[in-house]
Amino acid sequence: MEVLLQGNNLMRLLQGVGVSFSIALISIACSIVIGTIVGLLMTTRSSLVRLLCRIYLESVRLIPILALLYVCYFGLPQILQISISNVAVAVLVFSFWGGAEMADLVRGALTSVSRHYKESALSLGLSPLKVQIFIVLPIANKRLLPGLINLFTRMIKTTALLLFIGIADMLQVGRQIIEVNRAIPTAAFAVYGALLLGYFAMCFPLSALAKSLEKRAKA
Repeated sequence: MEVLLQGNNLMRLLQGVGVSFSIALISIACSIVIGTIVGLLMTTRSSLVRLLCRIYLESVRLIPILALLYVCYFGLPQILQISISNVAVAVLVFSFWGGAEMADLVRGALTSVSRHYKESALSLGLSPLKVQIFIVLPIANKRLLPGLINLFTRMIKTTALLLFIGIADMLQVGRQIIEVNRAIPTAAFAVYGALLLGYFAMCFPLSALAKSLEKRAKA
């Protein structure tokens, strides 16, 4: 534990936690916007629109996130002839990936709403638009929340890849502290143990909340 209490090591680790969490938070916000739009488009009657959305989803699923990070970090500045920060690249890639995951959740939540709800609402005189707004969306949102929170948890854990493009996230800071304190035999154990607790502290409450919401949705 002495390595954590030396100098400002603990403060640096906490700052790294803040970097990881803030990138995940911004990315999940962008993912919600992208995923909601694409998810709604996937329920349209247009075969072409559904095909394009499916290509987007499958592309994200087949390409590793680390490969996307490398391509965007090293390739986009060369192709577009502009300077892009590593944080902007991280948000872009995570939003692109999270948007696809979110779109699939939105599509699944919308299609899971029983046709009887829609038919009953239409028989009562509600227009198709009002059926979607007042009947389908509230039910779908209730079923969507657990999956959304699980996606946020996965987003936080995936921020461990940020060190590969030079972002001073919690894992990168931890490695730097270990390098400086090689003379201390327990440095790696103490630092990585603290990082493990950091990830656990961020993810466990979200995981517990997702399970609670899932139980409520099934009730």
